[in-house]
Amino acid sequence: MTAPPAARRPLIAIPARFSATTSALRYAAEVNARALIESVWRAGGEPATIHPYAPGGTADPAEVAARLDRFDGVLLPGGGDLAPHRYGHADAHESVYDVDDAQDGFDLEVARRALRTGLPLLAICRGLQVVNVALGGTLHQDMGGADREHRHLVHPVSVRPGSTVAVALGAERVEASCYHHQRVDRPGAGAEVTAEAADGTPEALELPGAAGWFAAVQWHPEDTADRDPANQGLFDALVRAAGRR
Repeated sequence: MTAPPAARRPLIAIPARFSATTSALRYAAEVNARALIESVWRAGGEPATIHPYAPGGTADPAEVAARLDRFDGVLLPGGGDLAPHRYGHADAHESVYDVDDAQDGFDLEVARRALRTGLPLLAICRGLQVVNVALGGTLHQDMGGADREHRHLVHPVSVRPGSTVAVALGAERVEASCYHHQRVDRPGAGAEVTAEAADGTPEALELPGAAGWFAAVQWHPEDTADRDPANQGLFDALVRAAGRR
């Protein structure tokens, strides 16, 4: 794919992830994975990391709306776990990690706003879980221990023919690079599982009749997008949809 001139690149908002330490900075940082940024750039988009602002764990819907108005699309990336209370669990499993109330509150409001307005949205790993919770769905806090979780795992995923994800991938089967110990339990309102792993783990969610282009995948397509056209296709589809706005 030949990228358009920089001035015409659709602007893609990517909420930052909080990092306690980074190798190049002296203090805590807000970051996004380089492979993720490069995948959006390769697709012809202009990736823009944005600050997750949600004092007390609650983002102002009007403020989020105003901030997103300048963008052509949104990418919700991977990251730490959502706080279990966000989906109805009073107690956290011992494996839950890197919970941040501001991150949760901001990501959830971004997901709601994008889905409500039809702003093109690609959600990855934690991003898929955020969307599911934003729609009222629930998560398994832990998939069952080290012998059942999907960490440092590349495995085949079967995708529903004709689904948004299958069209973006150009395939009904994909090699998926995964890193997660949680998964969807109950899909949120209107959400459909359109891809699964061999063990039954939901690997993609879609919203039939969504206001705009939307796809969510549990795996990390950015891990292999530089050498796998199918995984790069998810970023290409997001940027194409953003360009049409």
